[in-house]
Amino acid sequence: MSSMLNNLPPWVRWIFVRRWGNALGFLLCAALLGYGLSLQFLKGLQPCPLCILQRLCLLATGVAFLVAALHHPARRWAAHLYGGVICALALTGLSVAIRHVWLQHTPESLRPACGPGLEFLYNTFGPLGSLQRILRGSGECGAVDWTFLGYSIPEWTLVCFTILSIYALLLSFRD
Repeated sequence: MSSMLNNLPPWVRWIFVRRWGNALGFLLCAALLGYGLSLQFLKGLQPCPLCILQRLCLLATGVAFLVAALHHPARRWAAHLYGGVICALALTGLSVAIRHVWLQHTPESLRPACGPGLEFLYNTFGPLGSLQRILRGSGECGAVDWTFLGYSIPEWTLVCFTILSIYALLLSFRD
């Protein structure tokens, strides 16, 4: 892999330098969160429970990228540990996005009914019970309110989490 990266132009190679790459991963997560918030507050799109879980996973992934960039471990095993943690967080978000995409592609007659809000769920069922109910999804999670190039927000989020998880692993194996 090293020889392959050495053939890239210098302005592209910095993306795969571990410290700069982790900082870039953090910036990508921050940009995605910022875009999600702009869709919510400027365009008026209200996030469903699965959208909020994806945002939390994106936030956790971004924080892990930031910690890896600031710490910049010299030992290879520590870089692998950071890469594994970041990848696990991104894969958690990926799994939520997969569930969300599945709900969006489920026919409306077969979708679960719309559920109560997050605050009600948390106060009534506690953290674990509300998480179970959120992951089941609801009718509001199946609605497609926004698309770009024909793909919905959860589909784009799925792509982003896939890229972030692969990128984290690539960085961890870099010298």
